[in-house]
Amino acid sequence: MKPNTVIMTTQTPVASTPITSSASYFENHTRVLAGLPHSKVEQVAEKLYHAFENSRGVYVFGNGGSASLASHLACDLGKGTSMDGNTQKRFRVMSLTDNLPLLTAWANDTSYDLVFAEQIRNFAQRGDIALAISGSGNSPNVLLGLQAAREAGAFTIGLGGFQGGKMKPLCDLSVVIPSDNMQIIEDLHVSVSHALFTLVRNRIQLHAASVRTAAASAG
Repeated sequence: MKPNTVIMTTQTPVASTPITSSASYFENHTRVLAGLPHSKVEQVAEKLYHAFENSRGVYVFGNGGSASLASHLACDLGKGTSMDGNTQKRFRVMSLTDNLPLLTAWANDTSYDLVFAEQIRNFAQRGDIALAISGSGNSPNVLLGLQAAREAGAFTIGLGGFQGGKMKPLCDLSVVIPSDNMQIIEDLHVSVSHALFTLVRNRIQLHAASVRTAAASAG
């Protein structure tokens, strides 16, 4: 896939039915889960694995609950793939929500809309990945961060909801949770991030095992 070739799909969000009990909440949850775009999740996992293999940087960002998930995913990818004696190669991943002094400096001296874009301009290079998380897909700072990443030649990935919002056309690859309920969208954002981490970690472990087997056979 060539950089900045946007993958577009039409996806109608599942309309929530009234939530009046825990059972009705999870009934809504199950309906949305049935429409989860699994092939897109696997494509994102493949891009992340190749970023690891090629020592490319991955920059994750979002607001509010999405900011906490950016930190969570960066932790999973950075530490969780460095187990089992894997000390030679590490995942070059960073959450752009974690440096609070830098975040507030950009917000105070320029605009909160630029807090991700300006960090990306410091770090992103051609072939890196910018992974934006936004339930609405319309947060100005997320949109400007994606634009800055595209200008740098990075591959852009979105994790969104509803119909993807304004974020979707700025992403080379999007995983959109097909729901109109923000809480269910955020629930499944966490699930998708764990699926991505698990798939990438498994690929790394399988590759390491095959290298060890080949070395043992050669020896």
